[in-house]
Amino acid sequence: MNFQNNDIDYSDTSVTYHAVIYTRVSDRSQMVGASGLDSQETRGREYARHLGIPVVKVFSDQAISGKILDRPDVQDVLRFLKRAPKDTRYVVIIDDISRLARDVRVFFDLRDAIHKTGALLESPTMKFKHARDADGNFYEGIQALGAQHYREKVAETTRNRSWARLMKGYWVFHAPIGYKYVRSKTEGGILVRDEPVASIVTEALEGYASGRFGIQAEVQRFLEDQPAFTRRKPNGKIRPQVVSDMLSQPLYAGYLESEIWNVPFRKALHEPLISLKTYEKIKARRQSAAYAPARKDIRQDFPLRGFVTCGDCEKPLTSCWSKSGTGKRYAYYLCHNKACGSYGKSIKRDQVEDDFRTLLSSIRPAAPVVRMIAAMVKQAWANQDTRMDEMRAELRKQVDSIEKQINGLMNRLVETSSDLTANAYERKIESLEKERLQVQDKLQNGAKPKTTPHQILELALTFLASPYKIWESGNLALQKLTLRLAFCEGLAYSRNEGFRTPKTTLPFKVLSGFEPSKCKVVPRAGIEPATRGFSIRCSTN
Repeated sequence: MNFQNNDIDYSDTSVTYHAVIYTRVSDRSQMVGASGLDSQETRGREYARHLGIPVVKVFSDQAISGKILDRPDVQDVLRFLKRAPKDTRYVVIIDDISRLARDVRVFFDLRDAIHKTGALLESPTMKFKHARDADGNFYEGIQALGAQHYREKVAETTRNRSWARLMKGYWVFHAPIGYKYVRSKTEGGILVRDEPVASIVTEALEGYASGRFGIQAEVQRFLEDQPAFTRRKPNGKIRPQVVSDMLSQPLYAGYLESEIWNVPFRKALHEPLISLKTYEKIKARRQSAAYAPARKDIRQDFPLRGFVTCGDCEKPLTSCWSKSGTGKRYAYYLCHNKACGSYGKSIKRDQVEDDFRTLLSSIRPAAPVVRMIAAMVKQAWANQDTRMDEMRAELRKQVDSIEKQINGLMNRLVETSSDLTANAYERKIESLEKERLQVQDKLQNGAKPKTTPHQILELALTFLASPYKIWESGNLALQKLTLRLAFCEGLAYSRNEGFRTPKTTLPFKVLSGFEPSKCKVVPRAGIEPATRGFSIRCSTN
């Protein structure tokens, strides 16, 4: 092994020399191999043996950039040198100048800090001028500048390649929750579904888009109930920011964009977890609704909390547990409005919830009505096939029209000499490109229903036939969903009279007075304008 000559006589016995070795790698993948920490330490020890001085300590910075001055172990080197005995002179050995720094300013700051302690700087690959002079500063500065240029060039090349992959539709950053990277021989790293987390993410996103989860906090509680979802804090909870990032991530819809990297909204080359339409629904809901953090007091113990209001002041009832003198615990709902006559007067939880079960079981429609609805929905679904063909044709026309507009604007953009006009054209083209992607997504996903008519009908009729059964499942998320689907607003509860007449949602409102026994077939001749055939007339009196 060849080493650089040096201008210090380390064989001088009048001075006691000790060596410390400093090693550094900027990436964990470099911690082993030819440029790894072990190889740097080995070269440092061989060079110390060549100089004839013992190595007393090794310092290593792992996975940290050479452009940073405040590195943990390089600062430990300086502190160690400052505490050195006066009768000992230390030599700091580095494998290469790039291991000490990849920035000119950082190099000179560290070199001067080392010299200030009285220590020397040595390397087996270059000769440091221990006597300060212009030639030494110039030579060392050139070497440091070369290390800085290499770092900046690698970063520039990496950025350009990453930008090119983003423009082609490949995600290059950390895989979002529900995805993982798989290495392909021809395409590099590509995102693929990471099951079972991918399916959990899909259910969470579609649930928020459809209204199954009313607020972000309910999405958070749903994810916390999934054992396979591992992005948790030590206490088992999920950070609200994790949920917020999921709800705002277009990658789940199969699209990507990056303002920082100047990459406009575009189709990505990985399998989406949700449709673009679902993503747009999520985006619209988040823009129209305020952020709601998870409340600790909304739990299985009091499923009606936040929905049941005081019958006197119409403020939401709160809830609490009370302990008797014997140590037995009792659950209560109560009004917390000091201006209300019922302030602080508790109502037994069992009483409120038993009254609610009675109310819920009373709003279900009759069985014949449910069967008639099933027949009507099946017929409507059959008629929908024809409508879908017409819709696809219309969407194709929209795509053609948008592409013509884009081509026209591109021609104008080439011909214009005004920067202001060019910027306006670019913004319009970007807007049309996004619109074209949305229409194409509707065209592609509209032809692929995820569920059969029977599955959709079964879910809907199960709820309409008996929301009480779903409530009794005991699942808090389903109970909250039942409240939103069955009632238009909160339920007022009086301590003496129970629940007031509720305002139910449209399906229950219409079906509550609809009784097949009062229906009869009448000829259309009796209806203006007169047509042939029959219709069903129902009386709700």
